[in-house]
Amino acid sequence: MPALALICAVFVVGFEQLVQWKYGATGIVGLLLLTIGVKAKSPAVSSAGAVLLAVLLAGPAL
Repeated sequence: MPALALICAVFVVGFEQLVQWKYGATGIVGLLLLTIGVKAKSPAVSSAGAVLLAVLLAGPAL
């Protein structure tokens, strides 16, 4: 079980670094809001994070 937790932690940190490299600090804020909203079961916070990430992803297409 500890090996699974370690693998999950490495994956999460790697994903966060990828988001920060690709989308900067705003991407990390959006990912943080989305994660906090899901964990706290707050639809408003998770929706704000999802919208922020969607705007970042769709930005070049607009």
